[in-house]
Amino acid sequence: MFTKILVANRGEIACRVFKTAKAMGIKTVAVYSDADKNALHVQMADEAVHIGAAPASQSYLIIDKIIEACKQTGAEAVHPGYGFLSERAEFAERLKAENIAFIGPPVNAIEAMGDKITSKKLAQEAGVSTVPGHMGLIDDADHAATIAAQIGYPVMIKASAGGGGKGMRIAWNDAEAREGFDRSKSEAASSFGDDRIFIEKFVVQPRHIEIQVLADTHGNCIYLGERECSIQRRNQKVIEEAPSPFLDEATRKAMGEQSVALAQAVGYASAGTVEFIVDRDRNFYFLEMNTRLQVEHPVTELITGVDLVEQMIRVANGEKLALAQEDVKLNGWAIESRLYAEDPYRNFLPSIGRLTRYRPPLSSSASPSGSASAHALASRLGASTGAAAGGDMPTDTIVRNDTGVYEGGEISMFYDPMIAKLCTWGKNREAAVTAMSHALDAFEVEGIGHNLPFCAAVMKHERFKNGNITTAFIEEEYPDGFEGVTPNDTELKALASIAAAMKLSDERRIGTPIEASGDNDYVAVIDGQHIKLAVQAADTHFEIALSEDGTNCQVHIDYTPGIPLVRARVDATDYIIKTTPITGGYRLRVQGLDLNAKIYTPRIAELASLMLEKLPPDTSKLLLCPMPGLIVKLNVKEGDKIEEGQALAIVEAMKMENVLRAEKAGIVSKIPVAVGDSLAVDEVIMEFEG
Repeated sequence: MFTKILVANRGEIACRVFKTAKAMGIKTVAVYSDADKNALHVQMADEAVHIGAAPASQSYLIIDKIIEACKQTGAEAVHPGYGFLSERAEFAERLKAENIAFIGPPVNAIEAMGDKITSKKLAQEAGVSTVPGHMGLIDDADHAATIAAQIGYPVMIKASAGGGGKGMRIAWNDAEAREGFDRSKSEAASSFGDDRIFIEKFVVQPRHIEIQVLADTHGNCIYLGERECSIQRRNQKVIEEAPSPFLDEATRKAMGEQSVALAQAVGYASAGTVEFIVDRDRNFYFLEMNTRLQVEHPVTELITGVDLVEQMIRVANGEKLALAQEDVKLNGWAIESRLYAEDPYRNFLPSIGRLTRYRPPLSSSASPSGSASAHALASRLGASTGAAAGGDMPTDTIVRNDTGVYEGGEISMFYDPMIAKLCTWGKNREAAVTAMSHALDAFEVEGIGHNLPFCAAVMKHERFKNGNITTAFIEEEYPDGFEGVTPNDTELKALASIAAAMKLSDERRIGTPIEASGDNDYVAVIDGQHIKLAVQAADTHFEIALSEDGTNCQVHIDYTPGIPLVRARVDATDYIIKTTPITGGYRLRVQGLDLNAKIYTPRIAELASLMLEKLPPDTSKLLLCPMPGLIVKLNVKEGDKIEEGQALAIVEAMKMENVLRAEKAGIVSKIPVAVGDSLAVDEVIMEFEG
């Protein structure tokens, strides 16, 4: 077995690989850029080597620097993680020439499957069902429009070397095909150093389902069930689960066997993923094969108990698979929510800055070794059962958080915006979803914009809970972007009651005279409503009467001022609420809701209703930068007349190009920025007349 492994990556995936390597008794080496000097993966490794400046093109993507780090530290093998050099055949080839093991597939498999055009041709030859499309390269924007029209709209324009949603655009007409080609080509060149583009039919109302395969160098290959990855935003996965709520056993078997056939056809060895698009009738079509570890691999590990990183290391060491297909059993259900540094209230645009608070909803438990069970594997990787997670989860669930950040750390503009991958396991889908809902509510992240509220909202969405999802879920359910969740009447009254109980607790703590056994009258002003409550403090809980509708409830709260999490039970319903004091009350965040609850005495409520509201400033005649980023193109100049929907500028942030469009017709009066400028959020890009 290897004695020392270098991980040619950063962030959560580097930390993930280190956990398994350490459990196997293998020494670890990290590499880092200027921006990652104090990163968590650097702290976790036994050794760390500096490899260059912050941009990935000057550090993590330079093969010579990775090889030099191996020689400097004596690392015998390299795990590439995902992204960066993980699917670069040249990297694997160079390592082989230096007699350094590559913990991934052989070069020929990377070349065959890493290119989307070649892989589709090989899939067809191997008898795998494929999506109709144009497998040749596209010359220019006009050629893209011609090919797209021949295939039939809508089409998907994709970078041949792409991944992670980058270099991908959907086009519904010739104009969108031309613009999509230009944007995909530009993103592909900057992200992958390869600007080749191809076009395929876009299947409407599809599901994105992928099969995990595992193969060794002795001709053995198995599949480990499937993952449902249909909750996507900008072609980037947000929530994944295993197994899929849609597949039946026959479809699962057919997809798995085709995936194995494809892997064997190209001599695949290591862990890999075959991705399919599945229509409503369970017809499935090959999309691509990722010749690396997937971001969402934890959900497969949770339902199989198989440590995929360990298997990759053992295969790279020349060992045979210890598992046969009949040994693979799918146990329970797992959900993964990707926590991104992006603001869902600003159309999910990237956010950077310092994590002033970062408290995942679990604490690491002991790390037993030698067990293949999901619980043992989860503990080995630093997860915890429900009992170890502060009482937030049922004891028969697992909570796992794969991360590469820590409280006080900084989210950089140079890399992918992922903060963490929060995973839960339960005995069935309902249990896994419930555990995820509680875990998201208990996850404390402050200092940057993040998508926790959105993930929490999805967990309580009836369509998601019913498993009725497609890749168009976000687009269909949040067509105008995410604007938060509207509380129902039951939730509103429950949160008002909790806030009133908190208020009475605060008053008791500071010695305000209250009625020990009688009613304390309050008015809760929440979500624009005035709710009258009579609160009575009992020994262990609060008895609350909602005077207007005559209902009563019992409220138990675990609340300490200064601690942001409040655990409460209103009758039989449990809540985990992130709370912050505001003037006259509390900000309450739970299950995607974000509400201010002000608790007044009846007289103060009467007077407060007479106060004028401060209106936000008028920014309708300004184009503001929606995220920290770089101006890469200005499409108009001062004095130009513009129309609604017209592209005005392109801002690049976290390796994605964002087209900013006019919200209405007008005239450009001033442009105070230039191409190449780095802007902060809400910095003015243009001013308008009319």
